[in-house]
Amino acid sequence: MVNGHMCCGIVDKNLVVRTGPEQYEAAISKPHARPMDFTGRSMRGFVYVDPEGYRSTRDLKAWIQRGLHFVRSLPPK
Repeated sequence: MVNGHMCCGIVDKNLVVRTGPEQYEAAISKPHARPMDFTGRSMRGFVYVDPEGYRSTRDLKAWIQRGLHFVRSLPPK
């Protein structure tokens, strides 16, 4: 959570990243990323990243930065 907004987290072994709607398509085009479908429907603006996609420190940092970039653009709750 950043300023009251969900940024990233873990569901099972998947990393969840909030990318926002504008960066969503670019995010799901990355290796090991796919639409988040926690409720059975994909949630535009959120992606799942398989463990292979965040295994290295560099990759994990890059995904977290994606999430931070979006949520820092939102007004605090």
